[in-house]
Order: sequence, then structure tokens, then C-alpha cells
Amino acid sequence: MSRHGAGGWNHNIHYHRRILASLPPATRTVLDAGAGTGQLAQTLAAAGYAVTAIDRAADLAVTPRVPGLTWITGDVLTYDFGTAFDAVVSVAVLHHLPDLTAALTRLAGLTADGGTLIVIGLARPTRPSDHLIHAAGAVIHRLQVLRHGWQTDPATTCWPPQHSYAQVRRTAAQLLPGAEFRRLPLWRYELRWRKLPAGSGMSP
Repeated sequence: MSRHGAGGWNHNIHYHRRILASLPPATRTVLDAGAGTGQLAQTLAAAGYAVTAIDRAADLAVTPRVPGLTWITGDVLTYDFGTAFDAVVSVAVLHHLPDLTAALTRLAGLTADGGTLIVIGLARPTRPSDHLIHAAGAVIHRLQVLRHGWQTDPATTCWPPQHSYAQVRRTAAQLLPGAEFRRLPLWRYELRWRKLPAGSGMSP
């Protein structure tokens, strides 16, 4: 597992602890959707969760086979998991996908009743406030790199993102009633949603 002091830092690693701290106490099973090199998946497995990590690029995975972690090479949008998960997490994935509605609908469908969906994503700035937060992120970036060093992410870069922050917020509000959307520094946003039990009228 890459730690800030030993393995460097980057914008995605920065938010791994935030995800870990956001998982409800009742969480047992976690899907890491678009797991990349598997660093978040390994962090979650080390914390005691039963983790399924999926990514289309098999050559990215550097995660060793560890207890509690199952690695799948495949497409999260089409793979048949045969189950839903107490938590679904996704970091820097949705901006690669042209159909945001289909992606969020799929991730919501993989979330078990009572479960939690957490997305840390990238989006395109369109408002003055977006650019101000990006400017603050540039300062944080410089300070963190000086402190921790920089770890290059081997995943394919997609810039600019295909969706704007406003589009993500609007789509999430339509598909995921009660979802919380937050702008984060370091060119990221957080989308957090709890899927209420079937019959409550609050799930997509």
C-alpha cells in the first residue's frame, strides 16, 4: 500500500482517507469501481473490508493478492457481479465515461439497499467559483508535493473532463435523491449518496 511518507502522493491518493472515514460502521463489502492500480482497494482491504476491485486495464494493477481483496479485470458498466455491495466507491473514473447518466445509474444499481455510494470525480469548470477553488487547489498541490513527493498515476489521462461540475450536480440530483455534492480542492468533487431500502420511494 502506498503511504504518503513512503510512496509519494497525488490528487487521488489524497482522498483515500476521506473515503475510508466516510464508510458507515455497518459496511462489510465494498466495490472499488475503476480501481486503477488498486491502491485504494488495498487500503480498504487492510482496514478489514471485503473488497472487490474492478478495472478494464489489467496492466495497471500493482496490488498484491491480499486477504479480503478480489481483483477483476472487466468493465464495471457491464460485468455481472451477481450481488450488490454495502458500499460502492469510485475515484477519478466518471469523467472518462461519456454517458454520465448511465454510469451513475449503474453504480447506484450496484449499491445494496441501505448502502452508500461515494464518488470522487473530476469535472470541467464553468463558473467563477470553480476557478477560484481550482486556484486554491494549485496552492495545496505545491505544498503537498514539497512535503510528500509526487507519485505518477499510470492510468490514461482524460483532460478536460467530459462533464462540468454543474452537469454532475444536476444529474446526481435527478438520479440520486438526497445525494450530497461537494466541491473539493485539487480539481475534484465528492458525491455521496445513501440508497434507502426498497419501497421507500427514494431509490432510482
